[in-house]
Amino acid sequence: MATWQDFEQQAPDLAPLVRARFEAAKHHVLATLRKDGSPRVSGTEVDFVGADLWLGSMYGAVKARDLQRDPRFALHAHPGDETLAGGDSKVSGRAVEITDETELAAFAADLPEPPPTPFHAFRLDLEQVVHTAVEGEHLVVHNWHPGRPVERIQLH
Repeated sequence: MATWQDFEQQAPDLAPLVRARFEAAKHHVLATLRKDGSPRVSGTEVDFVGADLWLGSMYGAVKARDLQRDPRFALHAHPGDETLAGGDSKVSGRAVEITDETELAAFAADLPEPPPTPFHAFRLDLEQVVHTAVEGEHLVVHNWHPGRPVERIQLH
């Protein structure tokens, strides 16, 4: 598992591209697992706070309950318009819920707008980051896992 900061240090050319995709739009798509193991997709927002990528949620929301039960997630940045300018980014890993009141208050204080209380906050531990872009005539996929170099796959 890796923090966002770990990812930035290990993939300094890729991290700004992925962050730009998440910062280009407010709403993204989160995939979680239901009780029966089937996938659930939900709209969500994310924030870069300190060394981490964070996901917040209304208190008691279904996506928060999914993550409490099974922390595995996949998060797809809003892809923008049909041109896919700037590429397409996805991250996956495990969401760690923060329940310590002091840590929650510090997280909320770093946000542009404080969330309505109560709320859930999850720090996203990264297991994979993928960024796909069109480069000339080719589709290029950059794939990163903690502790490994970025893999570049070019499709014709």
